[in-house]
Amino acid sequence: MKKSIIYSLSILFLAGTIFTSCKSIQNANNTQKGAVIGTTAGAVIGAVIGNNVGSGKNSELGAVLGGVIGGVAGGVIGNQMDKQAREIEEALPGAEVERVGEGIKLILGENAVRFATNKATLTSTAQANLDKLVPVFKDYENTNIVIYGYTDSTGKVEYNQTLSEKRANSVRSYLASKGLNNSRFDTKGLGVKDPIATNDTAEGRSKNRRVEFAIVANEEMIKEAKKEAGQ
Repeated sequence: MKKSIIYSLSILFLAGTIFTSCKSIQNANNTQKGAVIGTTAGAVIGAVIGNNVGSGKNSELGAVLGGVIGGVAGGVIGNQMDKQAREIEEALPGAEVERVGEGIKLILGENAVRFATNKATLTSTAQANLDKLVPVFKDYENTNIVIYGYTDSTGKVEYNQTLSEKRANSVRSYLASKGLNNSRFDTKGLGVKDPIATNDTAEGRSKNRRVEFAIVANEEMIKEAKKEAGQ
């Protein structure tokens, strides 16, 4: 992690030197310079975020959250995501909410989203918890959400893969049934991949049976952020 940060800062320093030495940048105003350098910084930081989030965890989620807009527009999006993350924490205490880049990583453990054993049917408790997220997702309609389903390592890998896909789709269908636009969602079943705890204990397996969300800006939010930033 430290090496990645040092490497990234080195690249940013070099990029800043190159950009500020160009005539077109020298003749630009400070806002324009900041936007160019900020966008370059965003690209580098995004790559680091993607690598770190994906290291030993969900590499796909890391790739989704690692993509950043950068510059002033990225800051506008980041502020909106900060607010949304706080509202998610308030709506569903106990959920693991992490701001990553210009997006949000949300982990709902088995205590929050539980399914019937060996099935993709949401329990009444799971539905009640998802209901708490619906108002927040509605308030931030200009976001796209990728839902990842996971299982523990018990049973055959192929079976768990299919089960995780069904469970992710079950969450998507339920949220859509509550009035959220179905096109905002994508689903991925990852089965036994990317465990966040050991599968050697009952407690560890319970943690691995989870649903994760990657929440990112859609094209409309990015367009509005760039407009607000004057880009």
